[in-house]
Amino acid sequence: MDVTANGVSTRVDTDPERPLLWVLRNEFGLTGAKYGCGEGQCGACTVLIDGVAHRSCITAVGSVAGRAITTIEGLADGEKLHPVQQAFLDADAMQCGYCTPGMILQSVALLRKNAAPSEAEIRQHMEGNICRCGTYNRIVAAIQDASRAMLTDAKEHEHA
Repeated sequence: MDVTANGVSTRVDTDPERPLLWVLRNEFGLTGAKYGCGEGQCGACTVLIDGVAHRSCITAVGSVAGRAITTIEGLADGEKLHPVQQAFLDADAMQCGYCTPGMILQSVALLRKNAAPSEAEIRQHMEGNICRCGTYNRIVAAIQDASRAMLTDAKEHEHA
């Protein structure tokens, strides 16, 4: 089957029930998605599939053939970080960094659905992503900052 991650299509000869996480890490060399719980409960393995957040540890690779997968490695535009990535850095919204790729991709999915979420909406949407270091307040602040930056950028492009 052909699997496309970050715009690169690769022929993968594997069991279609194999978790996408292991295909991304072992066949593509994309190690940003982390193994956490193996049950889709912690969010460390979050990737975007057609723009929607999914837990790659419980997503069968056979279910993503022909779909666009985005990992943390494919989020930036060359050297320019995605606004959510930049906001996480600016807000110091990480300590150990293990959960950060999943948190960022979960945040991107939220902001694609809701460009200006309330704090309560952010907390609800991020509920399934666990940060063992406890940087939740900074993560929420980073998402709010990214939302403002993205809305400002969109308005500037409207008027250009």
